[in-house]
Amino acid sequence: MMPLDTAENLNFFQKELTENLLSFWLPRCLDEENGGYLNCFTNDGSRLVSKDKYTWSQGRFLWIFSKLATLESTLFSQEERRAFLALAKNGRDFLMKHVLMAPGDFRCVFLTEADGSPKYVEGYDQLDMSISADCFVVMGFAKYALAAEDRESFEFAKKLNESVWERYQSGNYKSLPYPVSPAYQPHAKPMILTNVNCEVYRAAEHFDPEYAENVKKKIRLCHEEDFSVFMDKDHLIHEFRYTNGDFPPDLFGQHINPGHTLEDLWFQLEAAEILGDDTHLKAIARIAKKTLETGWDQEYGGFYHFVTCDGKGMKGEVGAAKDEPQMKLVLDDWGSKLWWVHSEALYTTLLLFDTTSDEDFLKYFYKVKDYTFKTFPNPDRTVREWIQIRTREGAPQEKVVALPVKDPYHIIRNMALIVELLERRMKKTGEIK
Repeated sequence: MMPLDTAENLNFFQKELTENLLSFWLPRCLDEENGGYLNCFTNDGSRLVSKDKYTWSQGRFLWIFSKLATLESTLFSQEERRAFLALAKNGRDFLMKHVLMAPGDFRCVFLTEADGSPKYVEGYDQLDMSISADCFVVMGFAKYALAAEDRESFEFAKKLNESVWERYQSGNYKSLPYPVSPAYQPHAKPMILTNVNCEVYRAAEHFDPEYAENVKKKIRLCHEEDFSVFMDKDHLIHEFRYTNGDFPPDLFGQHINPGHTLEDLWFQLEAAEILGDDTHLKAIARIAKKTLETGWDQEYGGFYHFVTCDGKGMKGEVGAAKDEPQMKLVLDDWGSKLWWVHSEALYTTLLLFDTTSDEDFLKYFYKVKDYTFKTFPNPDRTVREWIQIRTREGAPQEKVVALPVKDPYHIIRNMALIVELLERRMKKTGEIK
């Protein structure tokens, strides 16, 4: 069997997390005057262009620092963990004060000024413009509640989670920056709700076991929907399906988002663990292999942002979805190479190797690792971090994907999860205590 150089990889990813990623964000992300975090930087990290605060990113930062405070690793000292928890509390307090539409109204403002004052997105007249932002706030508060032993934060996460669930089920929600018409059901829904409810479940186990059982039922519904609704006969996950029918025959229904699929698969592995049910484990492995094969750019390397189910780029009829914002993104950005896609592929391939012992996943892990660290890390050592958005050929791009922010969530999260996984393997073999 091809060996996994566990100690070498652990050292590599520990250094990437601390010396490149955290060294960029700390302390520059901290808004000491107003609370919360600043991340409207240029893609290369050289300039802060705005002090606006997107709730989407504020919730993610809260999750990141709460996770690092509780990382199952020998990497951080107790003093460093306390510092991460203080950073998390900074975001928790900012969100608790500013994020809700009104006291007791558990919907989140999408955008604020630096001081937390609500701000309208240009061209829109609503403040609660994306339920995804609410989801990241739920996850941030759930993770912080466990890290800080803070019941108030758990109760906040619980109430917001119930609001999110009700709005998703009724269809009464917005999904900026890429709204989808009611004619389609998006894979993003069961995907993110799986992730959210797994986070809430972990907190509820500690604070409210009865509610944990309620959350487990939500996880079950999302877990089953992922496979029964969005997986096709070839084990590919489509991003959209007709609300009352099959996959659309045009490009909107016949493309995949490799990064989304690979990210979702580790969500579903966590769901399976919580549910104590490995029914879909073989399907997860098949989906992963098919996605890794279909999504890889054979000419330039790396994963496409979007690709047709036959793996041939983005050619075909647009059809009835021509005015869908997501369709426009797919057509404009299909060939871009994005930081978050590759960080998700790194963790998912390593996790699936650890779970299944299938050597194919280890080969893909090294293949993705080689491309990722040749392509994304910033060559300017005064900046470090990653130049996150690249052309198909790999050149840096200064453009916006989703929000006008530089967002460390995926890469810090995945580096942290990889460090935990590698240390667990070394503990099993007795290489570290």
